Amino acid sequence: MVAVAGAGFGAYWFQPWKLWQDETVEEALPDTVETSPPPAGVPSKEEPSEQPSPTTSGPQTLASGDLISHEHATSGTVKLVRLADGSHVVRLENLDTSNGPDLRVWLTDAPVKQGRAGWHVFDDGKHVSLGKLKGNKGSQNYALPSDVNWSSYNSVSIWCDRFDVSFGAAELARL
Repeated sequence: MVAVAGAGFGAYWFQPWKLWQDETVEEALPDTVETSPPPAGVPSKEEPSEQPSPTTSGPQTLASGDLISHEHATSGTVKLVRLADGSHVVRLENLDTSNGPDLRVWLTDAPVKQGRAGWHVFDDGKHVSLGKLKGNKGSQNYALPSDVNWSSYNSVSIWCDRFDVSFGAAELARL
C-alpha cells in the first residue's frame, strides 16, 4: 500500500508524461499589450530615454539573445521588445525545450553560465516571473509589468519552479 502511495506521489510530483507531450504556441508580436499600471502616486521606473519617441511607429527590439541549454536541451531566441504604446514584452521565438511541471519565464539579473554551473543561479538575485510558460515550442509573448525597469535585468530563464532549476537561459545583449 505504501509503495502504491509513493508511486502516486512520485508521478504527481515529477509528471514524467510531460516529457512526451509537446505544446506548441504560435503568437504574433502584438501592437500593444495590457499591463497593470503602477499604484497611484508611484512613478514608473521607466527611464526617460526609454519612452517612445514621436518617430517610433512600431515594435522596437531593445535587447536579444540566444537560449542555451541547462537541465534540458533548449534553443530559440529571446527578445525584449518595446511596443508602439511604450509597453514592453519578452518574446520567445522558435522556442524548443522539454515540457515539464511548473515552468515559468523569468527576467533576471543573473549571469548566464554554461553547463551545470548555470542551472541554479537565477533565483539567487533579482528576478521577475512573467508567468507560466505557454508552450514548450513555438513563439510567444510575455508582458512586462509597467512598474518593472527592464534595464535592471540582463537575462531570461525558462525556470522550473517545482525543482528550482533552469531548463535554459539567454543573456540579453542591448542593441
